[in-house]
Amino acid sequence: MHHSHLIEKMTQLGLNGLKEAYERQSEEISYQTLAFEERLYGLLDAQSLYLRNKVIVMNRKLSKIKEKQATIEEIDFNPKRCLDKAFIHTLATLNFIRNHQNIIITGLTGTGKSYLAQALANRAIIDGFRVYYVRMPTLLEEIRVARIDGTYTNLLKKYSRFHLLVLDDFGVSAMHEDDATNLFEIIEDRTLINSTIITSQLLVSDWYAYLNTKTIADAILDRIVHSSHRIQIEGDSMRKIYSTLYRPIKEYE
Repeated sequence: MHHSHLIEKMTQLGLNGLKEAYERQSEEISYQTLAFEERLYGLLDAQSLYLRNKVIVMNRKLSKIKEKQATIEEIDFNPKRCLDKAFIHTLATLNFIRNHQNIIITGLTGTGKSYLAQALANRAIIDGFRVYYVRMPTLLEEIRVARIDGTYTNLLKKYSRFHLLVLDDFGVSAMHEDDATNLFEIIEDRTLINSTIITSQLLVSDWYAYLNTKTIADAILDRIVHSSHRIQIEGDSMRKIYSTLYRPIKEYE
C-alpha cells in the first residue's frame, strides 16, 4: 500500500498522534531495524500520548485557573513561611484526590495561598483530573442567579463532576443565611466523592462564626474540616516583598 494512502486513512480516522509517529518512522532509518511489533507499539503509544495531551489542554482551558503557570517547583519554601516542603510534595502526589480528601490553606492576604492551591490544581490537570477554580464571591453570585433563572440543579451537577474544586477567597465577603445553605449543597454533593481545596484569610476557628447559621455551619465544618489537610502559611505578603525587590530605581534616588 502506498505511503500517502496510509497517511490519508490515518487523517480520516483522526489518528493524528499515530500519523505523526508514522511519518517519523518513515523518515528515520533507525526505525527500520526495529521489529514490526516494536514499531507498532511505538505508533500506538504516540497516539495514546497525543490523546492524553489533548485532554490536558482541554481540561486546563475548562478549569478557569488564573495562574496556569503555577507549579510546585516554583513555591517559595522560605522558613519564615512555615511551609513543610515534604508535606507539600506529599500532597503533590495527588493521593488526597484519589482518597477524596480536602485541603484548607489559610494565611494573611498575599501570602501565596492561591498560588499554592493553583499549583496543586495544575499538577492534578497534568495527571488527568478534571479541575475547576472559582473565587467564593463569584460562586455565591452564580448560585443566586441560578436560583432565579431555574438552572440551579444543573449548576449543582456542574460542580459535582469535578475531581478537584478550588474555592478561593473564602471569607472575603459577607455570608448570608441563603449563601451558607447554597454553599452547603455544593459541598454536600462532593463529600466522599471528590476533593476541594479552600483558601481563606480566616483561621478555621473563625469559620463557625463567619458562616452565621449554626445548623449549616455544623454541617459544612463536619464535611470539610474533619477530612482536610491543613496548611497555615505564615510571613509577610509576597506581593509586598516582590514590590520592594522590583521597585523602580528612581524611588531610591
